[in-house]
Amino acid sequence: MSAAGYLLPYDFSPLTVLSFMVVLGLYGLALPRLPEKERPGSGRILTFVAGVLLCYGVMQTRFDYYSQYMFFVHRGQHLILHHLGPILIALSNPLPVLRFWHRVIGPRGRRLLKPLGLLYRMLQQPVVASVLFVGLIYFWLWPPIHFDAMLSRQLYWLMNWSMLLDGLLFWWLIFDARSPVLTNALGYGKRILLLALVAIPQMILGAWIVFSRGMVYDVYEVCGRAWPMPPATDQLLGGLLTWIPPAMMSILGILIILRRAMHEDGKFTRCDTVTEGPAS
Repeated sequence: MSAAGYLLPYDFSPLTVLSFMVVLGLYGLALPRLPEKERPGSGRILTFVAGVLLCYGVMQTRFDYYSQYMFFVHRGQHLILHHLGPILIALSNPLPVLRFWHRVIGPRGRRLLKPLGLLYRMLQQPVVASVLFVGLIYFWLWPPIHFDAMLSRQLYWLMNWSMLLDGLLFWWLIFDARSPVLTNALGYGKRILLLALVAIPQMILGAWIVFSRGMVYDVYEVCGRAWPMPPATDQLLGGLLTWIPPAMMSILGILIILRRAMHEDGKFTRCDTVTEGPAS
């Protein structure tokens, strides 16, 4: 197969391709129309595009074939859909673009989208967001559910899309660029607590897969593997990808939030000093 052949979809999904095209198209259309002070720099633009393309790549290239026939590649696919891709998108802070389209659709459009707004606010409750984030991982890795999902095209696509959308919701909650001091955004301490809490059950699940003696996911035995890899090795690598990288990303997220909190604290401290200076 040529190098270009690996970029072609293994299981072509018009809805998936259209969705990613619409996202990139709306982002590109909004950029030149944003006020200069709101327009993101090249670094943020590249971060957003990289996050979107990574998610597209694991869903609509040859990578998707290997993820259906190798457990550890499947875990890498969900690592990108649920963690890395959404993290990059959230860190790029596309809020100015969202605000632009919010203004464009006008009051009538906002009324039509009101039910989605209510659902969004419910899903962004800290307890709901964290339970859903971990719960979906456990749900799709529950052996009977996983077996059915890997053999059903509809369930397979539902699994991947649910992981991507949930990842976007959770990491947006964590890396919301708005200040908790000036807005109703979640406080930095609560964000750090959520990251620590969601890391623990992921580590437990990954460790359980790694140290399981028998085959936990025998669907890959039924369908065959893409490469002649021993089943135990495939399961071991998949367990490690479930265990270690998500924990590392939680640690990285905590460090990013701590840096933001310290920066904001220093900014407000300087403002207070400047304000109180003349009076003293």
